[in-house]
Amino acid sequence: MRTEPLRRLAACTLILTSFTPLSSFGWGSDGHRMINRLAATTLPADVPAFLRTDTAAAEIEYLGPEPDRWRSRAEPELSAAQAPEHFLDLEPADALGPLPRNRLDFEALAFAHGQRPEKIGLQPWETLEVWQRLKADLREYRRLSADKTANQNDLHAVEEAAIFYAGWLGHYVGDGSQPLHTTINYDGWTLKDNPNGYTTAHGIHSRFETQFVSANIKAADVAPKMTEPKAITGDVFDSYVAYLRHTATMIDTVYSFDKAGAFDNAGTSESRAFTAERIAAGASELRDLIYTAWLESAKPVPERN
Repeated sequence: MRTEPLRRLAACTLILTSFTPLSSFGWGSDGHRMINRLAATTLPADVPAFLRTDTAAAEIEYLGPEPDRWRSRAEPELSAAQAPEHFLDLEPADALGPLPRNRLDFEALAFAHGQRPEKIGLQPWETLEVWQRLKADLREYRRLSADKTANQNDLHAVEEAAIFYAGWLGHYVGDGSQPLHTTINYDGWTLKDNPNGYTTAHGIHSRFETQFVSANIKAADVAPKMTEPKAITGDVFDSYVAYLRHTATMIDTVYSFDKAGAFDNAGTSESRAFTAERIAAGASELRDLIYTAWLESAKPVPERN
């Protein structure tokens, strides 16, 4: 019997049933806009020109915070349905076993273990689904571009759809580069085991990703920290989950900086560099996902089994 995963699951169950999450908004508006613009303006030259125009970059930038605009009490059903798509608490998720690539399979797995999937988070599944929307749209763009008799209004419409999907995708990819979007300790340390004396009070989330970023981080700080463009090889879902796991290795770093007051006012050179690197990671991942969607859209649709 796998007793250790079961113990972890039991511990996470207690936390999830006793702790009611507060709304959290990855990177705030400034960080999300920065991630989307940097991704859009560094796309490789073989990506279609319509995605690389100044107009497209401006729209993709604007759409960076878009899913956070859907988190209002004025639209309670929309807010409740899509709030889990911004995070994945890896502690309870991993207690369930390997993550299935299909959203419904994960939800069934969570329910089978007496868990509510929306309490654990649905971030990688939403990201994969939006990425697949972008890929499907770019496949249609290829078809219309090759058809000399195609309606030009249709071609323009498919371009607009691709720009929207790229901007929408950017929000979740940006959330995925913020370490506090990968843990139950997302806004104050909730685990009883807290040997480093990290804050248990709410406020660290917005202090780091919104207030500190808005006051101190500029695109010029972030751009040099981006990686070189590349296509993602292998399974996109597995690659994206690995990206989230890498982000999660920096949870303690965020809490350590906060404990030292390094997110107050101008912070320190180290906390500013760390934050810029995290935003750069989001921008690089988004750029590479858009690029990969373009390349993958050239492949034939698999035959039905």
